[in-house]
Amino acid sequence: MAEAERIIGTPDIPDAEGAEGDEAADRAEDRGGETAPDRGRRKVAVLFVVAVFAYLIDLISKMIVVAKLEHHEPIELIGDWLQLSAIRNAGAAFGIGEAFTIIFTFIAATVIVVIARLARKLYSLPWAIALGLLLGGALGNLTDRIFRAPGVFEGAVVDFIAPAHFAVFNLADSAIVCGGILIVILSFKGLDPDGTVHKD
Repeated sequence: MAEAERIIGTPDIPDAEGAEGDEAADRAEDRGGETAPDRGRRKVAVLFVVAVFAYLIDLISKMIVVAKLEHHEPIELIGDWLQLSAIRNAGAAFGIGEAFTIIFTFIAATVIVVIARLARKLYSLPWAIALGLLLGGALGNLTDRIFRAPGVFEGAVVDFIAPAHFAVFNLADSAIVCGGILIVILSFKGLDPDGTVHKD
């Protein structure tokens, strides 16, 4: 919790009165007068481009699966090791907690709000990519929960990637996991969303 508060509480723009702020301003001028808000807007743009891409490929893949694969025999990609098999999942990623669909819907919505808040102080390209993957994946599964049967906020997510001896998942799950792994790596490296590096 303390780590989350530290990240979210990062100032929008580095302190111009400190030495680090002066150095950052000098570096910005050396790059042709680019200001911190300009860099922030570019990183936010990257976040939303990644999010839209992740969302669209998830949405399109689910539409194809529902139209062509649901109620049909699984398609073998690599023998029994990897198949395409359409199922409806009322739980979280990888079929966890099917009895808590509404709770997972609320969690996905909360994740989206937190990412929107972090975007205001985003100056790091790796963080923009990571948050974009999380946002696109969360929106993809949230769309299923809102619009698919059995009802609003209780909809079952369409899963179709079925590795052997593993839970069936979709591209939104993959985006969420990849974004989460990237965030863990960035946190271990001490890189904050505002582009600063901290040392504990």
